[in-house]
Amino acid sequence: MKFNIILIIIFSFSLVTNAQKPDEQDLLNTFPNKEVVTYKTVDGKTLKMTIFYPENDKLQKKNPWMLHVHGGGWAGGSQYNILKKAFLGTLRGLLDNGVVCATIEYRLAKGKTTAYDAVVDAKDAARFLIKHAKQYKLSKKHYGVWGGSAGGHLSLLTALGHDSDFLGDTELQGIKPKFKCIASYFPFTSCVNPDIRPGSIFEDGKLFVRLLGAPIEEKPELAKLLSPTEYLSKKTPPILLLHGDQDDVLPIKNSTYMLEVAKQKQANVELLTIKGAAHSFHGKNLSPSIDELNNYATDFILSHL
Repeated sequence: MKFNIILIIIFSFSLVTNAQKPDEQDLLNTFPNKEVVTYKTVDGKTLKMTIFYPENDKLQKKNPWMLHVHGGGWAGGSQYNILKKAFLGTLRGLLDNGVVCATIEYRLAKGKTTAYDAVVDAKDAARFLIKHAKQYKLSKKHYGVWGGSAGGHLSLLTALGHDSDFLGDTELQGIKPKFKCIASYFPFTSCVNPDIRPGSIFEDGKLFVRLLGAPIEEKPELAKLLSPTEYLSKKTPPILLLHGDQDDVLPIKNSTYMLEVAKQKQANVELLTIKGAAHSFHGKNLSPSIDELNNYATDFILSHL
């Protein structure tokens, strides 16, 4: 089914006004089939997503899809983080293989808003897409979620967190997404394990106030709720972790710890270690290279969709 060309032009124009940087707009211009959609309004804020479609000749009536959750320390970042080098190659690879990709806005952890609200929003984004699957040419069965840093943490919780614990828009509450896979890049994986904090942005504990809305000692139940490793089991969907061994923002201990827990609970989790890579895969002479890790993530996602 072909797109309405006029609508695409309109949506492309709206992207011009929403893009934050000239280089983002240049990259956005290389994706001809895309649209901006409002998926919910909460606390007076309109939350949008950008949906990237494959070329028309690769588009079917029901397409597999991936939901992207951006990083930025839970309090910043943009849906267009998907255009950064850690994700761009995978975005292109997925589109080339007929996978629709949606990247979302969510409430940032500022003031009374916490990371809990961000998870609710990400879950609602998935629920919205499932509810309107026919309109956006999406499968109701074949989909996954991915993201990096704070978005890596949120992507894990979006798929693993119990829907009953993260209720959002009342019109979407009856929808319970079942993700086929998760790709999580350099994530934060546990609030409750102090062993992964040394050498990280959580070392002095202050960041928990942003994440939880209060010091961790005051929010033990919420801390557990926002700890991805707590959900691992035989039934969790396949998870790919990608992490740099030189990361001093969220050290690779986050991912190796999750791998350890996964082995104990017989969960399907694998870790791709990027040698020489700092956070967000900054660095030189990375092994595997940016292109190689993008291809690896693409192959992992395609194998499960």
